[in-house]
Amino acid sequence: MNLTFIQLAALGIAAVACVIDVRQSRIPNWLTLGAAVAGLVYRTFTGGGYGFGDSLGGWFVGAAMFFVPFALGGLGAGDVKLLAALGTWFGITETIWLCLYTGVAGGVIAIFVAVVRGYARQALANIRLLLMHWRVAGLRALPELTIQRGSGPKLAYGVSIFAGTVVTLWLR
Repeated sequence: MNLTFIQLAALGIAAVACVIDVRQSRIPNWLTLGAAVAGLVYRTFTGGGYGFGDSLGGWFVGAAMFFVPFALGGLGAGDVKLLAALGTWFGITETIWLCLYTGVAGGVIAIFVAVVRGYARQALANIRLLLMHWRVAGLRALPELTIQRGSGPKLAYGVSIFAGTVVTLWLR
C-alpha cells in the first residue's frame, strides 16, 4: 500500500501522540496545535479553497464528534484536540470514519483492559449507574465516574486514536 504525504503525516502525528499519551497520560498542545496548523496550511497550499474548506471542516468534525464524551468527563481535552488536528489532514468524510473506527477501537480496548484487570463487573455496574443517572438527571457528568475522579483503570486514548487512524488508512 502506497501512502500519500497526507496519510503519512496523519499516521506520524497519531503515532507520536500515542507514545506520549502512554508515557505521560496526556497529549500536548504543541502537538495538537502544530498538527492542526500544519494540516490546514498544507491542505490549503495543495488544494486551494477546496483544501482549506475540507481541512477546516475536518477539524470541526473531529472536535464535534468527541466533544460530548469530553463534556461528560469520559475523555481528556487532548484526545478531542488530536482528533480535530487529524481532521485537518483527513478532511470531512475521512474524519467521520476516523472517529467511528476510533470509537470502536476504544470500546474494544476498554473491554480488554476491564477483563484483564478484573474490573469488568464494576465497569458494567458503572455503565448501569451512568445510564440511570442520565435517565433521572439528564445528560450530565456523574463526577465519581469521570476520568478525573473515577477509580477504574485509566486508558491512554491516544492508543485508540492511533488504532482508528491505522484502520482508516487501511480500509479507506
